[in-house]
Amino acid sequence: MDNRSYFATYTLEQPRDSKSYRHIYFTCFFFLYLLILFLNSWLLVVIVLERALHEPMYIFLCNLCINGIYGATGFYPKFLHDLILDSYVIPSYMCAIQSFVIYTSAMCEYCILAVMAYDRHVAICRPLDYHTKLNRFACSMLLAFCWIVPVIVIIINVSLSNRLALCKYHIDKLFCDNWSMVKLSCESTVTNNIYGFAVISFVSVLFGFIIVSYIKLAVACKASLECRRKFWQTCVPHLFSLINFSVAMLFDTMYSRYGSSDFPKSLRHFLALEIIIVPPLFNPLIYGLKLKEIRKRLLKPFEIIKSFG
Repeated sequence: MDNRSYFATYTLEQPRDSKSYRHIYFTCFFFLYLLILFLNSWLLVVIVLERALHEPMYIFLCNLCINGIYGATGFYPKFLHDLILDSYVIPSYMCAIQSFVIYTSAMCEYCILAVMAYDRHVAICRPLDYHTKLNRFACSMLLAFCWIVPVIVIIINVSLSNRLALCKYHIDKLFCDNWSMVKLSCESTVTNNIYGFAVISFVSVLFGFIIVSYIKLAVACKASLECRRKFWQTCVPHLFSLINFSVAMLFDTMYSRYGSSDFPKSLRHFLALEIIIVPPLFNPLIYGLKLKEIRKRLLKPFEIIKSFG
């Protein structure tokens, strides 16, 4: 790795009119971050404390909440720091860390959604085999896959970027991502391109696996009213999360590599932030409101307060 690259300082793009509205931006994003922490932590605590929810589906949901907190923490503290100080610079090593956190969170999201799709496929299509196929050991292996594989893949990705010597130091984004760092280099990036497409291919396989699982589920559920009810109750939230996340990721990936500077900057920033803001905010809301077992337990404290009132 080039030491000049490692100890460099990058400048990040700043929001339009940041000097005039930075306190408003700070307040909005600060409360948004607190809301993400609260919703995901609340759902996490409810599932951990309720023994009746210690089933594979809810364990995977716990990991989705943990990943939401992890990914949001990779972005919000640094962004809030920049807003309050009106300073949009970041050392190279911190940029690499932020890129690593955001990318591992994104890949973990896909892996967990793929595991949840498999869980629903077994639960609905082969209910008698459910506890055999998804026993404690199988769940542990699936969760290890969800966390270890993204970490290994992204460590290699970020390491390949950090070895490049830099010619420029301005990142045209509100946060660090791998491709933005690669574009600053004055060296050949063929290796980075090849590896990047390999990662995209891996994510595409995960996406395809999820879609095929849900197609099989939809076909299998035609014959039974109870099966269709289970599908709408537990699978629709997964599909919403998948579609929302995939569209945002596709835009961010395609624009980063092939986007035009004529695209409105404010809209580009909004769509790039969507993968960081929306999934960790809406996942606990979707699952908390859609899944009856969780909804009852989430509302239990309010029922207790109401009874005292």
